[in-house]
Amino acid sequence: MEYTVTENNFIISTDKRKIDIEYVHAFLSNSYWSPGVPMKTVKKAMQGSLCFGVYDKDKQIGYARMVTDTATFAYLADVFIDESYRGKGLGKWLVKIILAHPDLQGLRRIILATRDAHLLYAQFGFVPFATPERWMAFSPPQK
Repeated sequence: MEYTVTENNFIISTDKRKIDIEYVHAFLSNSYWSPGVPMKTVKKAMQGSLCFGVYDKDKQIGYARMVTDTATFAYLADVFIDESYRGKGLGKWLVKIILAHPDLQGLRRIILATRDAHLLYAQFGFVPFATPERWMAFSPPQK
């Protein structure tokens, strides 16, 4: 189901056909969380995710994706707004729209990782893990 929300000249859409993959790849490959990520990986991640493009009319200016089973769990990833559009409340609007998506209602848990946006996410109820000792991670060797 395509999901589109408009406010002023800005649009958030889950229509993957609208996503400028080159733009998203360029941003992500220069980000702190996925430096040098291959285009093939970005495309594969998009295929397996609920993606949200942010647009100023037809120009893409942001992106986020939710990895989810749409029943119990979701992981919010790759959230960004183009530097030239920051400070306009678009990141906050993006998170609000993502959390309101019909397919993400009733989940038991949504998680994310961030180095520097804790205050943004805290506004929506995200908190550090109450029991971090229960959580583990595995990073397979990269080929």
